[in-house]
Amino acid sequence: IAIVGGLPTIPVMFLSFFGNLLTIILLIKFADNFRRWLLKNKNPKNHESKRYSRARLLWNNFGLPGLLFIGPIIVGSHLSALLSIVFGASKQKTLYLMSISLFSWTLILGIGSHYGFNFFIKGDNNQGFIMKIINGS
Repeated sequence: IAIVGGLPTIPVMFLSFFGNLLTIILLIKFADNFRRWLLKNKNPKNHESKRYSRARLLWNNFGLPGLLFIGPIIVGSHLSALLSIVFGASKQKTLYLMSISLFSWTLILGIGSHYGFNFFIKGDNNQGFIMKIINGS
């Protein structure tokens, strides 16, 4: 949204990557607390959600790399990281693969947004709606 809004692509990609990575690090750090809570309050109904089922299917078919690289599209990056720990992956491996996944998705979506937006908006100095609001035009 920020890139389409006219903000500079590189800083937006940088901030989105590190912002997501910071929340993933915090999530992984406190995943044990969540796992303990989940096991203590284990209710079969909790495991029937669509997101949980999709994540479990990815885990069973493709393992940790599949969940962390495909999961952000299907269930979201934070839930993918959390469920990989709940399913039994190590924190270090999860953080390593999630960092690579976040970096890859940041590049794909950032570059795609930049060039996709420029393809559709021509002759507008590629300002975008955010920059138009800031500049008052």
